[in-house]
Amino acid sequence: MTDVHSTTSKAAPASEAADLDREATRPFGTGPAEAAESGSGGAPGGSATGAGWGRWAWRQLTSMRTALILLFLLALGSVPGSILPQQGSDPASVTQYFTSHPALAPWLNRLGLFNVFAAPWFAAIYILLFASLVGCVVPRTFKLVGSARTPPPRAPRNLTRLPQSVTYPSALPPDAAVDAAATVLGGQRFRLRRPAAGDAGHWLAAEKGYLREVGNLLFHLSLLGVLLSIALGGLFGYKADELVTEGQTFSDTTAQLAEFHPGRLVSGSDLAQFSLTLDKFTANYINSGASIGQPAEFNANVSYTTTPGGATKTDSIQVNHPLSVDSVKVYLIGHGYAPEFTVRGRGGVAYQEATPFIPANTNTMLSDGVVKAPSASLGFEGVFVPTAYMAGGTTLESIFPAANNPEVSLIGYSGNLGLNSGAPQSIYQLDTSQMTEIAGGPHLMTPGSTWTLPGKLGSITYDGTKQWVSLAITYDPGQIPALVCGILAIAGLLLSFFVRRRRVFVRALPGPDGVGSVVTVGGLTRTDASGGFEDEFANLAVDIADASSPSSPSSPSSPTAGPAASDDHQKPEPNNQSETGA
Repeated sequence: MTDVHSTTSKAAPASEAADLDREATRPFGTGPAEAAESGSGGAPGGSATGAGWGRWAWRQLTSMRTALILLFLLALGSVPGSILPQQGSDPASVTQYFTSHPALAPWLNRLGLFNVFAAPWFAAIYILLFASLVGCVVPRTFKLVGSARTPPPRAPRNLTRLPQSVTYPSALPPDAAVDAAATVLGGQRFRLRRPAAGDAGHWLAAEKGYLREVGNLLFHLSLLGVLLSIALGGLFGYKADELVTEGQTFSDTTAQLAEFHPGRLVSGSDLAQFSLTLDKFTANYINSGASIGQPAEFNANVSYTTTPGGATKTDSIQVNHPLSVDSVKVYLIGHGYAPEFTVRGRGGVAYQEATPFIPANTNTMLSDGVVKAPSASLGFEGVFVPTAYMAGGTTLESIFPAANNPEVSLIGYSGNLGLNSGAPQSIYQLDTSQMTEIAGGPHLMTPGSTWTLPGKLGSITYDGTKQWVSLAITYDPGQIPALVCGILAIAGLLLSFFVRRRRVFVRALPGPDGVGSVVTVGGLTRTDASGGFEDEFANLAVDIADASSPSSPSSPSSPTAGPAASDDHQKPEPNNQSETGA
C-alpha cells in the first residue's frame, strides 16, 4: 500500500488534524457547528422549575419513541371501531347488539366503543399524536433547509483512515488531478467543495444523497397531512343514515334523515339538496354447495334528483360501489324485509304500510318487528321467516335468507300503546305494560291471509313483502387530501429507504521528485445496510484514476487500496472501520 503524507500534514498541529477529521465524519445532514442533542430521555435538568419540567415534557412528547407509541395506540383504538357496530354507521346493529348482549353492551357503551371515532379518549390520542408530529416535523423542516445549503465538510488530512480509501500515482500535477476528479464527481451529481481562496493544499470534498433526508421529511409531513385531512373531514364533513323501503322517497334534509352526525362546523343548511327513491332492491344468494345461503350480490336500483325539481336520473348502488351526488357518497350498508300489513279497527283502516323488520339472524334473515296502530289501540309483535320450515312440527325456522316461502308469526295486543306519555319509544319495540294480549297468538300468516281478532277488535292482513335498505350518506372533504398525503408518505419512505448519503474526498500531493502527483481518494457512507457502496466507491476510484492519467488511457495506473485492500490491489475493500472511526 502506498501511504502518502505531505510535510504540511506532518507539521500541522494534532488538534487541527483532529478537527478536520471530526468535521469530515460529522453526522450527515448537519452543519459544521451543530451540536448533538442531549437530554432526550433524561431528567429535566438541574432546574426543577415549571419551565424545566415543561421543556422536558415537550421533548418527551416530540420524541420518535412517543410518536410511535401514539401511532400504535391510534391503530389499536381503531380496532373496536372495525369489530363492533358503530352508532354513526349502523345504529340498528347497535340496538341488536344491546339485545343480544344485555350485560356486556352497557359496559362497552360506557367506554365509548360503539362510537369510537367520537370518543374523548380517541380524540386525546389523535391530538397528542398531532402535537407530537408538529413538534417533530417543524424543527426538522428548518434543519433540512439549513442542511440543504450546507456544503460538504472539508477533506480530512489522512484519507486512509476512512472506511474506504485508495491511493494511486498520477501524471498530472496536483491541481489538475483534483480538477479531473471534480469533473468525474460532478458528472455523478455530487455536490462539490473546493479549497477557499488562499487555502493551502489541493483537495476536493463531494457529497451525494440529500434526497434521503428529503424523503424522511416528506414522510413526516405527509403523515401530518393525513391527520389534517382527517380533521378537515371532522370539521366540515357529515354522516347520516336512512332506512328506505322499496317505493319510498327521502330527501337529504335533517328532518327526513334517521341519523345525522354533522361535523363541528356543519349545519343543516350545508347538506346537499338531493332526493332519492328506492325503486327495487335485489339480493341474490348461493343456492347450492358448501356456501349455500351466502350472499352473492346486492343491487339497489334508485332514481334521484340532484336539485329540487331537477331532472330524474337512475343508478345502481352496490356494496363498495356508492352513488356519488354533489360530492356526497351514498353507500349501501344493510338490508332486510318489510312485510306489508293492513290493520282494521272498529272505525276502519287504521294502518296500511310496509313495516321494516330487523334481522335477528343475518345468515337466515329471520327478522323481528312490531306493528303499531294507535288509532285502533292495537299492536303486534312479529317474527318474519323468509323461507319457512317447521322443524319437528313445532318450531318455525328459516332455512334460506331469500323470501322463497315467507311467513309471519304475530302476537296481538290491545290497549294503550303509550305513545302519548311523552317518553321516546323505539319504532322497533312495543310497550305492552298497559296492553292486554289477544287470544289466538302466536298466529301464523302467509301472504294474503287475514287474522280476524276476537271480540270484534278488528283484523290484520298480511298483504305481501317488500325489502328495505340502509343507506349511509357521507360527505368527507378530507378524503382526497388524505389519499394524496398517503401516496406522498409512501414516496417519502421509498426515498429514505433506497437513497444513501455518502461522501467522497480527494487529496493530491506532489509526486516523488516533483513529477506528477499522488492522489488519495477516501469515502464513507452513513449507512450501507443493503450494500453497494464498496462497488460504487471502487468504480468512482477507477473513473477518477482514468481521468487523472491522460498519458496512458488504455492502461491507467492501477489504484492501490487503503487499509483493507485485497491482495491484487485492483479494487478497494471495506476495512470495517465505523463511520466515526476516522
